[in-house]
Amino acid sequence: MKTRLLGKSGLEVSEIGLGCWQLGGDFGPVADAQATQILDSAWNQSVHLWDTADVYGAGQSEQRIGDWCARTGNPVTVITKLGRDGSLYPSSYSKTGVRASLQGSARRLGVERLTLAQLHCVPFDVLRDGEIFTWLDELRSEGLIQHYGASVETLEEGLYCLRQPNLASLQIIFNLFRQDAITELLPAAAQADVGVIVRLPLASGLLSGKFAPDHRFSEQDHRHFNRDGQAFNVGETFSGLPFGVAVDRVQQLAALLPKNMTLAQLALRWILDQPAVSTVIAGVSKAEQLAANVAASALEPLPRELHQQLFDFYAAQVRGEVRGAI
Repeated sequence: MKTRLLGKSGLEVSEIGLGCWQLGGDFGPVADAQATQILDSAWNQSVHLWDTADVYGAGQSEQRIGDWCARTGNPVTVITKLGRDGSLYPSSYSKTGVRASLQGSARRLGVERLTLAQLHCVPFDVLRDGEIFTWLDELRSEGLIQHYGASVETLEEGLYCLRQPNLASLQIIFNLFRQDAITELLPAAAQADVGVIVRLPLASGLLSGKFAPDHRFSEQDHRHFNRDGQAFNVGETFSGLPFGVAVDRVQQLAALLPKNMTLAQLALRWILDQPAVSTVIAGVSKAEQLAANVAASALEPLPRELHQQLFDFYAAQVRGEVRGAI
């Protein structure tokens, strides 16, 4: 597994990280043994950056990671998020509340200081107010967090966060079905020496190519209950594309697939070819899925002409179908 620096934080992180939302059972039940198998497999394949949040399973994801780290003693880099818990979201943010949230995460993860705490898609008005960044600076000085970053929903929010001098990382939606960050956001992040963490690299699994138009997701899965943005930002599910349209575009995209490469590996390699990207966090429900993700790190960069074809495909066939702010 190759590694990259996470911007000004100086943290060395695996190119492929592990998204741990599923460990909270928010996509359907995940047994303890299954969760342990996923974490064991990630460690064994040098996927040593794990992204979680306090609201994933109401803390269950963090607790499982903390228990695993305590049991094994293995030095993974665990990053978490705050700000979507009901005690804060959507309009009750305070320094006391933010501190309590971070203390809860630290307790579940079994650490005294959090390596990286990211604002978790908090309302733009809260970001613009600016106080929340002041609180994070103070909590960093107190030693509760080592670094802080922000996970955002839109390019506008991301560009605003990049104005913060102590921001270490920016987590964004970025994939073959959401390419707009290439133009302005990624260069701005590189200029600010802010590490870019990519989430939803496979557009909620669409870019694995495994879904048919009549696929049905479990009722606990956000791909069922947030299919059209009913529960939270529509862009967090299928990158904002209507499911039927997205499946059709995936089938068209397969025509550009190089030999000896899966569609998912193409999607991951395309992201890793962007020099401003530090790491790509991909969630898995089965340990065996990790190996295919890891293989993308070892692949050669895609040819320039293929990059152009993929951009042209996005601009002509995908961009106009995306719902919600990008």
